[in-house]
Amino acid sequence: MSEQTTTDPLAALRAAARAKAEQREASKAAHHAERVEHGREKRSLDELREIARRGAAELAGSGIGADDEATAEQVIAWAAREFGTSVAVACSMADAVLPHVVAQQVPWVDVLFLDTGYHFAETVGTRDAVEQQMDVTIVDVKPELTVAEQDAAHGKDLFGRDPALCCQMRKVEPLHRTLAGYEVWVTGVRRDEAPTRTSTPLVTFDEKNGLVKINPLAAWSFDDLLAYAAKHQVILNPLLNDGYPSIGCLPCTRRVAPGEDPRAGRWAGLDKTECGLHV
Repeated sequence: MSEQTTTDPLAALRAAARAKAEQREASKAAHHAERVEHGREKRSLDELREIARRGAAELAGSGIGADDEATAEQVIAWAAREFGTSVAVACSMADAVLPHVVAQQVPWVDVLFLDTGYHFAETVGTRDAVEQQMDVTIVDVKPELTVAEQDAAHGKDLFGRDPALCCQMRKVEPLHRTLAGYEVWVTGVRRDEAPTRTSTPLVTFDEKNGLVKINPLAAWSFDDLLAYAAKHQVILNPLLNDGYPSIGCLPCTRRVAPGEDPRAGRWAGLDKTECGLHV
């Protein structure tokens, strides 16, 4: 009987996975090197305001919700031409649709994840999956104080007593500091999410943070987002299918009942509807 050669049936799969990972790392390093080589000083506020004004006029069509309003892909193409790699995507990790849309035209774009210290485990898991599987660069944006330090300075569970201050320290201020290094930030704000967002433009100038702000998915519905995710096999936070159409920090987010406003689970029972990032 001839000698049988024993082989590991998974060896080829492991080798392919290693090769793919090495290829991704090489691509990421090349894009980052190109960014450093061709980087430029951030333009003045007046220059950025003028770019935002021109972009709004070019992309808005006949007005908000009009048939000739630019598509998400057209908005991103405009941003890529105007800003090159000085682009940041803000992502709550409720899903990875926005990073996916942007990365098609801006590979290895910086994706800012506000690491508040209060996230659901599923949200952190979604962040990790995005970093491992998508051609984007995750940037963890952290508050100055840890949760323990905040508790010591302001008392335990500040979110229950003064949620506005908690959001200011753990979201708004850290994002403001980080955005100083970019000329444009991209958000996933949609007009169908809340009454406060129905007039969201595709392009505007963010006076508070001092840069251009674009909302390429503004005209999308929640169903549009899910359809895109299904078509392109984009990562979704599993909480979306567990009664959480809008996902924030764990202590301030509850499930939404059928027929309720999608953001009804955010700061439920409190006189608060926005964290402060988009107002």
